[in-house]
Amino acid sequence: MIRFENIVKSFGSRTILKGVNLEIERGKTTVIFGVSGGGKSTIIKHMVGLLKPDSGSIIVDGVSLESADENALREIRKKVGFLFQHGALFDSMNIHDNVAFPMIEHQKLTPKELEYKIDEKLTMVGLEASVVKSLYPEELSGGMRKRVGLARTLALEPEVILYDEPTSGLDPVTSDFITQMINRLRDEMGMTSVLISHDIAESFKAGDNYAMLFDGVIVEAGNKMAFQNSTNEVVQQFINARSTGPIAFH
Repeated sequence: MIRFENIVKSFGSRTILKGVNLEIERGKTTVIFGVSGGGKSTIIKHMVGLLKPDSGSIIVDGVSLESADENALREIRKKVGFLFQHGALFDSMNIHDNVAFPMIEHQKLTPKELEYKIDEKLTMVGLEASVVKSLYPEELSGGMRKRVGLARTLALEPEVILYDEPTSGLDPVTSDFITQMINRLRDEMGMTSVLISHDIAESFKAGDNYAMLFDGVIVEAGNKMAFQNSTNEVVQQFINARSTGPIAFH
């Protein structure tokens, strides 16, 4: 579904990605681990063309992003949903209008169709539409805001969802609900998902494939068993949180 080929990206004098090679398998959930500030968010922003690499190639559903024109990029972005860490809801809009926004922008729906889809997406993420639609983001808990963000992400029925720390700051019950939602979208709808996360326990419940980003490159990638049994020191230290000291950049 998505393939990175030797991607290099610098910001000023700092090179964040130093030759990333990575494949995202269609219909699977891929988790990308890494230290804070190590480039995980940079990777997923490249997947929708929000950032362009200095060199290398990114192929999304058979299309090379480097050579794609604006129309092609727009079509690719319609296939990809992005769930930001804090939901990224519009504070000035109620929940109804937040979820409706992408559908009004990109689809031609009758008022009845729009209302049906808003209710459908909110119900999918475990929220009672009749209760929450009139509320504003500030009136919701962090977990509810995250779920509304997911409902809005699902509004255009994307083929891929990119999750930026989907369980960050949530209580264990809500974190587990989000993980179950990710699994349901994969199992019932064939959704391709990419997660960046520090939540190792929840990530190992959700992922099919795993990759470790360290010092600008993918140092390990594979399925759950291969990843957990990796002999790579960085991977084992990250998974087991060993007391041998912090992971250090070369």
